Amino acid sequence: NYVSPLLNNFAFCQAVEKLLEVEIPERAKYIRVIAAEISRITDHMTCCAAMGMEVGGFTPFLYMIEGRDYLYDLVERLSGARVTVNYARIGGVAHDLPEGFAEDCLATLDKAFKLVDDGDKMLTHNRIFIDRMNGVGKVSAADAIDYGITGPFLRSTGIDYDVRKAHPYDVYERMDFDIPVGDNGDCYDRWLVRLEEMRQSRRILEQALKQIPPGTVLLDNPHFALPEKDQVYTRIEGLMNHFKLVIEGARVNPGEVYSFSEGGNGELGFYIVSDGSGHPYKMRVRSPCFAMMQALDDILLPGAMLSDVVPIFGSINMIGGECDR
Repeated sequence: NYVSPLLNNFAFCQAVEKLLEVEIPERAKYIRVIAAEISRITDHMTCCAAMGMEVGGFTPFLYMIEGRDYLYDLVERLSGARVTVNYARIGGVAHDLPEGFAEDCLATLDKAFKLVDDGDKMLTHNRIFIDRMNGVGKVSAADAIDYGITGPFLRSTGIDYDVRKAHPYDVYERMDFDIPVGDNGDCYDRWLVRLEEMRQSRRILEQALKQIPPGTVLLDNPHFALPEKDQVYTRIEGLMNHFKLVIEGARVNPGEVYSFSEGGNGELGFYIVSDGSGHPYKMRVRSPCFAMMQALDDILLPGAMLSDVVPIFGSINMIGGECDR
C-alpha cells in the first residue's frame, strides 16, 4: 500500500522479529506507533478525498490532499522520503525522531485536521453526497466475515474488530482510543468510520508523543541489525557488517511464522518460511483490499445502478500495489 507504506514496512519487520524471537526497544515501539498512525491518517485522507471527488466534490478532494501533504512532510522528516520510505529496520527503526519532531507533529496535526473538518462539513451533511452514498454498496456483517473483509470496511457493518485492540502489538495496549463502527455497512458508513478513525489516530499520536521514553531505537545485534552510517563510513567492522547484511541478508533461524497488524485497509499479514538463509524461502502477503475486491462482483455490485459503481469502488479504497497478484 503505497499510500501508507510505513505500515507495510513495520508489518514485515514485525514478522521477521517474531521469527527471530526478539523484542525491540521501548522507544522504537513508540516511534513505530507514531509513524504508523501518521500513515493511517494519510491513508484515510486519501480515501475520503477520493470518495468526495468521485461523486463530484472536487473542492474537498483538494482540501484533504493538502492535509495529507502536510503529514507527508512529517514522513519525509522521519525517513527522507515521502512515499517509497525506508525507515523500518529489523530490530527497530533506522534512527531516532528528528529534533523538535513532537512539537512539529502536533502543530501539523492542527493544520491537517482543520482541512479534515472542512471536508467533513462540506460532505457529511451534503444532500447530494448522502443520496449517492447512503444505502449504496451495503454489505452485511455475516457476508463481510465470510469474504475475509477487515478494517474500516468490516467495522462499517457494526463489527468492532481492530487488530490494535484484539491482538495488541508495539504499545497499543497502553493507548486509550475507540473503535468506530457503522450500522448499515454501506458507502456512507465507510465514509463516517474513516473520518472518525482519523480522529482516533490523532488521539493515539498525542498520547504516544507524551509517553515516549528515552533510549535506543535499534537492537545492537550485528546478525540482523544494520550498523549506524558513521560506523559504516569510519570502521571496517561496520563496513563489513553492512556489506554482509545488504548482500547476503539477515540470517534467520529455520521456521515459519504468521504475523499481522492493522493496516490502512484492514488486517495486513505476512506469512514467512525461513530455511536459515538470508532470504525467505517463501513469503505470502495477506493484503486487506484483495479480500474486499473478491466481494465486488458477488455482493457489492449486483442490483446497483451503473452510477453506483464509482462510489462503491471508491469506498473499498482499492490500492493497486496492495491488491495486485
